[in-house]
Amino acid sequence: MTVIWLSRASRKLKPSPFSFLLTQSISDPLSLISKVNPKLSEVSHKPTTIHPKISETKFSFSNNRWLGDVHSAKKFYRSNLNAYFSGICTSSGSLEGANNGGKQRDNEKQLSWIDLYLPKSVRPYAHLARLDKPIGTWLLAWPCMWSITLATSPGHLPDFKMMLLFGCGSFLLRGAGCTVNDLLDRDIDTKVERTRLRPVASGLLTPFQGLSFLGFQLFLGLGILLQLNNYSRVLGASSLLLVFSYPLMKRLTFWPQAFLGLTFNWGALLGWTAVHGSLDPAIVLPLYSAGVLWTLVYDTIYAHQDKEDDLKVGVKSTALRFGDLTKNWVTGFGIACISSLALSGYNADIGWPFYPFLMAASGQMAWQIWTVDLSSRADCNRKFVSNKWFGALVYSGILFGRLAS
Repeated sequence: MTVIWLSRASRKLKPSPFSFLLTQSISDPLSLISKVNPKLSEVSHKPTTIHPKISETKFSFSNNRWLGDVHSAKKFYRSNLNAYFSGICTSSGSLEGANNGGKQRDNEKQLSWIDLYLPKSVRPYAHLARLDKPIGTWLLAWPCMWSITLATSPGHLPDFKMMLLFGCGSFLLRGAGCTVNDLLDRDIDTKVERTRLRPVASGLLTPFQGLSFLGFQLFLGLGILLQLNNYSRVLGASSLLLVFSYPLMKRLTFWPQAFLGLTFNWGALLGWTAVHGSLDPAIVLPLYSAGVLWTLVYDTIYAHQDKEDDLKVGVKSTALRFGDLTKNWVTGFGIACISSLALSGYNADIGWPFYPFLMAASGQMAWQIWTVDLSSRADCNRKFVSNKWFGALVYSGILFGRLAS
């Protein structure tokens, strides 16, 4: 299917980052209509070359106003609007999609609930914090929940207030991490197809606005951190070193995913200290190691979405480091992750229900590793997002294991 998207334009105005992905400009959309629908041949404009397989055309305006007839299309066109031809494309932005049966591109941008429901002034900040992509919050929160529940007394439920604090903290810290990442990577993001429309990279927000928003996020996070014990406050504040340094690692090493693991799984240490006021290395360190290894699995899969762009830009990742051997590497990381979780549970004297759930989690991880199509951006993203279920299975095992112990 071919889609024409209309957006307000002037000579210097760039396409809106919240419109659908705009890839190829056409000078006369109405001539395209006349080519597709002969009944509209009375529209006289200069000819436009149309791919022979294009068979359907729809109109939409970038603020979600649907244009269902040619009269509305004429009205917008004559109001000095630019039209962009989008849809059947490959990652290179060509029309190869029309030649392969109309397969939709993997990374086509879609409007989210942010664009539909939030005030216009708030939308750039919501996109900056990735509010429409909660998977990052889940991946940050699960190690916290594992640790808090593992630290709970046998036969008891975990502290709900503590779980709520860490849930809110994960939400805020993940948003702050995204803001830091976008500020430091704005020069790179403009060159990567998946990230070029982010608020700072696209110019929708200035670096100063992004920095001000970061200060607001960290201020709210500080309010949560101050509700924990002193040991946890110091340990939690120290994680900011990782948060600010991680985005730079892709410029220095092929292992930025390992640094992300050290950052994202800090809650495995912090959750235990929030309950006990100290660390138990025999339990907490294997749990933290398992989280880091888990991150190496899911973020290596995720990094395969950008490997072509990363090569062009000159940044590094484990996806580029492992290449065709990626599945072998992440399989090894997965086995080590499950082994570390088992060791942590064993040292914590957890009950037997933990182990069947751990086996189910290992099956979920094996499924995503064995079935992922590393050449498909959409499939890499689907497998990445599925890791919320891996985290949920491990947490269920810890919860029921602790209740049974």
